[in-house]
Amino acid sequence: MSGLWSARDLAVATNGTWLRGEADATGVSIDSRTIAPGELFVALADARDGHDFVPDAEAKGGTCVLVSRDVGAGPALLVEDVQAALTRLGEFGRARSRARVVAVTGSVGKSTTKEMLRRILSAFGATHAAEASFNNHIGVPLTLARLPAEADFAVVEIGMNHPGEIAPLSAITRPHVGVITAIGSAHLGLMGSVEAIADEKAELLRGVVPGGAAVLPRGPFLSRLARRARDGVRVVSFGAQDLAEARLIEAESDADGVAVTANILRMVVRCRLAAPGTHMAMNAVAALAAAAALGLDPAQAAAALDGFAPLAGRGARRRVNVDGVEITLLDESYNASGNSVRAALEVLSLLPGRRIAVLGDMLELGDYADDEHRDLADAVSGVADLVFACGPHMRVMFDELPERQRGAWAVDAASLAPAVRAALAVGDVVLVKGSYGSRMRDVVAAIEDKA
Repeated sequence: MSGLWSARDLAVATNGTWLRGEADATGVSIDSRTIAPGELFVALADARDGHDFVPDAEAKGGTCVLVSRDVGAGPALLVEDVQAALTRLGEFGRARSRARVVAVTGSVGKSTTKEMLRRILSAFGATHAAEASFNNHIGVPLTLARLPAEADFAVVEIGMNHPGEIAPLSAITRPHVGVITAIGSAHLGLMGSVEAIADEKAELLRGVVPGGAAVLPRGPFLSRLARRARDGVRVVSFGAQDLAEARLIEAESDADGVAVTANILRMVVRCRLAAPGTHMAMNAVAALAAAAALGLDPAQAAAALDGFAPLAGRGARRRVNVDGVEITLLDESYNASGNSVRAALEVLSLLPGRRIAVLGDMLELGDYADDEHRDLADAVSGVADLVFACGPHMRVMFDELPERQRGAWAVDAASLAPAVRAALAVGDVVLVKGSYGSRMRDVVAAIEDKA
């Protein structure tokens, strides 16, 4: 075998037929723009038909392609359905792996907890983890298809935007530990109730292997979640409550981070994260609980987590010079829910300077949207000196604010960005947050002059 996949295993895993010879693959790619030489290109038909980009993938050194019709000039693996073949490839990758696997889902904190686990587990062995937020019907099998057979650990993020999405993804992942970070109102419009959201998230637990563990948030939904765990799966609760097996004892935040003290399965551990906020501390407790559930030493895990900083778009903080005006940017532009907005405001409250909140719509809330946005007004007003907002639902929140706090409202992020940029003064600290579909990254790009 050469690299990640042999030609034989590719054919067996996908039930495909080789055309124009066979080829091994050193990796798996779904993007012709970023494919590396030696990789398999998977020609998915999603927003655009990947078959149209086969020539580009081959020109960049892609060694072979996975297709449902004969295109290209090099070795091609012909299958009936490319998406189904990718799923089978992921299943095969998981089946041949010796790795102990952790799967993470939840209403908030998935990607941050996944990255914390990547950092922790890397201290114990070779670790493979999902890139970015590869957490859907494409991203999960792709993550598993990229899993090296010799990896010691793997971390898979599983998300959802419709009912019934999590169960099949958990089934192919077959985690040794399933983590549910939190239950909140994200996707409320799609699911209809927070209880329905909890039930969908709990589907993750059906895939946990016998003898594995479920790491669950201690709170009103604990029993509801735990009921979905199969016989033989240990339930480990985490939270600030006395009864939590993984308990947050103390979270001391300042402008530079949070000092975490936690009791992880009867061992008191400490670490300091390079990002403030109780929500960051709680994500750390969940990650430490998952590591302990794998049988790893909590003290060593906490030491590995020391100094953790969040990803861009998920709380990363940086100094930015805007036309000679130096400000601090708190980039939370990747996504938003009621809980995560409040958590971001907690962080904003700790930072010195004039505090500016730039907020975009929280999406997928359906009939609950206006109420969910209106409910943020007190929290926003209590922290921000100046508020900018965009989107029809965030307008509802904006109109609730005192006149002195209203900067500007616009229909979308691109229209709002110039007003935000023009208002900046030396020493300002600027929080930018909204759902992915609200494109608050356009505001971040304008502030950083990358538009």
